[in-house]
Amino acid sequence: MSIWEILIITLIKILVIVAIMFLTVAYLVYFERKVSAWVQNRLGPNRVGYRGLLQPFADVFKLLVKEDIVPDAANKPLHTLAPFIALFVAFATYAVIPFGPSVNIFGYDIKLVVADVNIGILYVLALTSLGVYGITFAGWSSGSKYSLLGGVRSSAQMISYEVSMGFSIAGVLLLAESLRPIDIVNAQYGWMWNIVLQPIGFITFVVSAFAETNRLPFDLPEAEPELVGGYHTEYSSFKFAGFFLAEYANMIIASCMIVTLYLGGWQIPYIDKVGLSETLTVILQVGAFIFKTIFMLFMFLWVRWSIPRFRYDQLMNIGWKVMFPLSLLNIVWVAVLIMIFNL
Repeated sequence: MSIWEILIITLIKILVIVAIMFLTVAYLVYFERKVSAWVQNRLGPNRVGYRGLLQPFADVFKLLVKEDIVPDAANKPLHTLAPFIALFVAFATYAVIPFGPSVNIFGYDIKLVVADVNIGILYVLALTSLGVYGITFAGWSSGSKYSLLGGVRSSAQMISYEVSMGFSIAGVLLLAESLRPIDIVNAQYGWMWNIVLQPIGFITFVVSAFAETNRLPFDLPEAEPELVGGYHTEYSSFKFAGFFLAEYANMIIASCMIVTLYLGGWQIPYIDKVGLSETLTVILQVGAFIFKTIFMLFMFLWVRWSIPRFRYDQLMNIGWKVMFPLSLLNIVWVAVLIMIFNL
């Protein structure tokens, strides 16, 4: 393919993924409200549109028409920049997530990933580490003690749990012998899903993902009873919508990463042995990836409305006294597996 064909195909992939992500985030908020209603035996949104299906668009419109209030004591440039950092990090991470195998369309062999890079996992870790800057800037620049405490809490929380997350991923990389997400998925062919081979790593990664996305029971940076709204207390209108959008986008990227690293990605065990056509196989594999991602998103929503929030000292103790040793144990376990079974 020529350079122009590659650029056009890449641009189309970016536009498709961004459109899907915006739509998914909108309805993820809707389903969160529905799941919370189900858990609490309520109805949830059921007025705007059929069964409340247009409620997300009404919420977005309401946020956009509200007044953008900036406190007098705020550092205005950083106060404005913070939500854009959070949004950039959330959406840029999707570039290396593979949604399916290569597919032939109009004679072009197209990979279902925006950027197939050899250091994809490092790219994700680097970007997610930058995400804390948006929250820290928001907390410090607002000129509010509640926002500042939320920003400080988020910084400490992300640093603590990123250590465990990094060690959990190390076990996956030992087995795959690659930092390329597509290679990691291919290494889980058949029954060799990493959730089967390293369940401890799966558990530590999932818990770290909850902490990294500031979701209950780890939503201490925005704990309403203590900090009003945490780091986004002084935000309104489009800027608040930016943080709201980034949080749910991060949930989706965390779910996609869990599926890619531990649930076999698009793999359906031995589907290539069934004798289906190539087109149907690809459709089923992409559907499998979407189904697994939806399942993990449901877990995010279910846990939020089922488990109470930890105290901050409990949060840090779990991170350093439980998660960190378990993630190290997982690396030892994977090394033993490789030595004994030559995986």
